[in-house]
Amino acid sequence: FSQRSMSGRIVGSVWWFFTLILISSYTANLAAFLTSERMQSPIESAEDLAKQTEIKYGTINGGSTQEFFRKSVIPTYERMWAFMSSTEPWVFVDTTDAGVNLVREKKGKYAFLTESTQNEYTNQRKPCDTMKVGGNLDAKGYGIGTPIGSDLSDRLTLAVLELTEKGRLTTLENKWWYDLGECGKEGTPKKFEVTSSLKLSNVAGVFFIL
Repeated sequence: FSQRSMSGRIVGSVWWFFTLILISSYTANLAAFLTSERMQSPIESAEDLAKQTEIKYGTINGGSTQEFFRKSVIPTYERMWAFMSSTEPWVFVDTTDAGVNLVREKKGKYAFLTESTQNEYTNQRKPCDTMKVGGNLDAKGYGIGTPIGSDLSDRLTLAVLELTEKGRLTTLENKWWYDLGECGKEGTPKKFEVTSSLKLSNVAGVFFIL
């Protein structure tokens, strides 16, 4: 079916032109929205956390991690400590479980800073919804305390060195952290993905034309 009169053809042409503009505006707005979402870099390091204020972060109150930030003279960690101090007391928690629960409750708006060993262990426990982001901020080892002058000191040191050289400690870590973990060896996703729903403002151009 087609219009034979000139006026009908003009009206039809205007309508098709209007439809083309409408679809183009919608497509352009949608593409711009999706592109801007992909361009937002995920948090992958302490530097990324320090550069933003939307995601809050904290530690165990009175713990070694909190003390590390409080005494640090590294500019990035100094900024992070200043930010945590300005948003206390709720960013500081009393226990590790409280920190992990806060991460889940805030749904991506809170990061819990804790020891790497505890972090990796928690990530292998159900419901498998937490992940470690970035590398370790500091490197410290665990020690076994003995009385001064005890003959156990040298014996324990030699035993630990022997277990390390034979790879026994690594085997035990893999067994209890990953082989017997509840989330598999892959653990959690490598990237922190954030999805957003389309809002009226994202397609406002279409309605402006109307």
